[in-house]
Amino acid sequence: MSTANVINHQLDPVKRARLRWRARRGLLENDLILTRFLDAHEETLTDDEVDAFTKLMELSDNDLMSLMLERTEPTGELDMPSVHALMQRLRVA
Repeated sequence: MSTANVINHQLDPVKRARLRWRARRGLLENDLILTRFLDAHEETLTDDEVDAFTKLMELSDNDLMSLMLERTEPTGELDMPSVHALMQRLRVA
């Protein structure tokens, strides 16, 4: 992946810290999955993936957990290719 495709958020430590802060959840299971995912992939996330991640962080803990456990799929404004692709990556984290 070229650096042109990699991420404005990588260049800004404040944005990276904000992403990690938003991943802190009240539901321990969500917190563990998201932290493990960011530990493994944060440095390689594209802007589209960061945008999808940010949209997912707006969900309630229960709705997010349902998505991660494949009980539901992204719908409405979350029904977009970048969110579906990110969900696949989160589900194997």
